[in-house]
Amino acid sequence: MISLLTSQGFTKSLAMTILSEVGDRTFCVAAILAMRYPRKSVLLGCLVSVIAMTIVSALLGWAAPNLISKKWTHHITTLLFFGFGLRSLWEGFTEDDDDNEELEEVEKELEKDLKASARKSKTISKKDENLKKQHKPSLTHFISPVFLKAFSLTFFGEWGDKSQLATIGLAADEDTIGVILGGILGQVLCTVAAVLGGKSLASRISERLVSILGGFLFLVFGVQSLLSPSE
Repeated sequence: MISLLTSQGFTKSLAMTILSEVGDRTFCVAAILAMRYPRKSVLLGCLVSVIAMTIVSALLGWAAPNLISKKWTHHITTLLFFGFGLRSLWEGFTEDDDDNEELEEVEKELEKDLKASARKSKTISKKDENLKKQHKPSLTHFISPVFLKAFSLTFFGEWGDKSQLATIGLAADEDTIGVILGGILGQVLCTVAAVLGGKSLASRISERLVSILGGFLFLVFGVQSLLSPSE
């Protein structure tokens, strides 16, 4: 267990996840939802989602060498690190640090979703509600609607995200269990901070600084991967 926690896979995954997720879309989703709904349900839904996504991504990376040769997997991972690094640096040096576009965009989308849900609930008559009660219990009878909302928004927000692709690349080139543990720890730390800190914390985060730091980190990983021999 100690060797896993000190492995390159764990440390790379932990650092990469934190710098990729802080101030990101799913971070803002968790922060805003926590202001409107019970924090316990929001936290649980977000955590289950990011943990599931981390495990799925790592397993995809673990399976990649069985589909593609280890040498090509190593080269693709190296290119991913350089690509993400250069992209993050470009975004960091070109975007306006005075505006938190990600937070504003997520807030607008959630506001639209909230209004749509309110309109939909008003159109349901008491007769319809009685008919629903006669049907078999649905999933929402056993799982909180807030949990489902937090889970779905976070899961689909992470799908195809930079951190997910980087996790796949890391797991293909490093110890898979270490990558999973590091990724989960990073996701848990970011999610808890978002839920407890709320919108005030999300609005204070400098997207530009996070992008620049993340860019340099990815470039370091890329150089290290480039210099390390592929097995």
